Amino acid sequence: MRNSVFLAVALAVLAGWAGTSARAADSAVVFTYNRFGDSRFPAANTRLDQLDDQIAELKAGGYWVLPLSQVVEALQRGKPLPDKAVALSIDDTWASVWQEAWPRFKAAGLPVTLFLITDEIDRGGPDRLNWDNVREMAASGLVTIATQGAGHPHLPALPAALAAEDLARARARIQAELGQVPDLFAWPYGEMSREAAEIVRQAGFKAAFGQHSGPIWSRSDWFFLPRFPLNETYGEAERFRLAARSLPLPAVDVTPDDPRLGANPPAFGFTLSPEVPGAEPAGLLHHPRGPRHHRAAGPTHRGAHGQAAAPGPLAHQLHRPHPGGPLALVRLAVPGGVIVFPESGEDSA
Repeated sequence: MRNSVFLAVALAVLAGWAGTSARAADSAVVFTYNRFGDSRFPAANTRLDQLDDQIAELKAGGYWVLPLSQVVEALQRGKPLPDKAVALSIDDTWASVWQEAWPRFKAAGLPVTLFLITDEIDRGGPDRLNWDNVREMAASGLVTIATQGAGHPHLPALPAALAAEDLARARARIQAELGQVPDLFAWPYGEMSREAAEIVRQAGFKAAFGQHSGPIWSRSDWFFLPRFPLNETYGEAERFRLAARSLPLPAVDVTPDDPRLGANPPAFGFTLSPEVPGAEPAGLLHHPRGPRHHRAAGPTHRGAHGQAAAPGPLAHQLHRPHPGGPLALVRLAVPGGVIVFPESGEDSA
């Protein structure tokens, strides 16, 4: 099994950035859920009172809740989206989706995308969705069917042939049961590599989503798109509202390009697009346990650039950014992702 960490860095920008409206037109926020009303697993669970508050915010807060497939199509084709565009998704196949979440989303008229694990549905059990549940939700017109593959493996760890077989099996099962083939994918455990992403693309998917927080925008990596995960800790109303209204920091040339580390420690950095007026490469924000030796590398022909280097090999632990200062004032979210460590015995130097 792969070990992974979450790392993100950010360039400081002026709080008076004037590009908010333009950025809203080519970006959206995607949330992802897992379990509902199941307090045995607080790290993956959304309490029902939290879910009710979130739905109330989406209905009354001036948001446009759109199908995830519509958001992806609009951004890939360069079509504008409304300000505060939001999409909802659910990972895995827990029965609480059917028992608790679906009745609420249906009553509110909110579209949602299900990223199914087909082997888990086939195995069955009282805690799992069944295909009748899925068929009824799909027939409603509110639910888009997508997948995390058949067996929910750590895809960057699999040989290419096995990874391709898992994806093909999932698509075949969904086609057999529902008469449709999914074209949206979510990385199991949020773990992606460039090699695995090419396999996902060749399998027929047009986009793939991780489990790292942030909005998506027109220049996102289409096979490593962020979503805001929701659970008991990160599902309270204030945090939900802040995430739902966030905008992407328009970063390009993000490094490392491949989340599967070939070297440890890696170099972290990105360039802030020159379309952002008033950008200042003031440095990289970081969690105290995350990247260090940060510096602003200064402007380049592609925009303000900054980078960071860890003082030594990264430990297999969770790192998060500290998005303080002006970022908190302009609805900006930082780029990041799950970093996949090589297996023990593999070269990590």
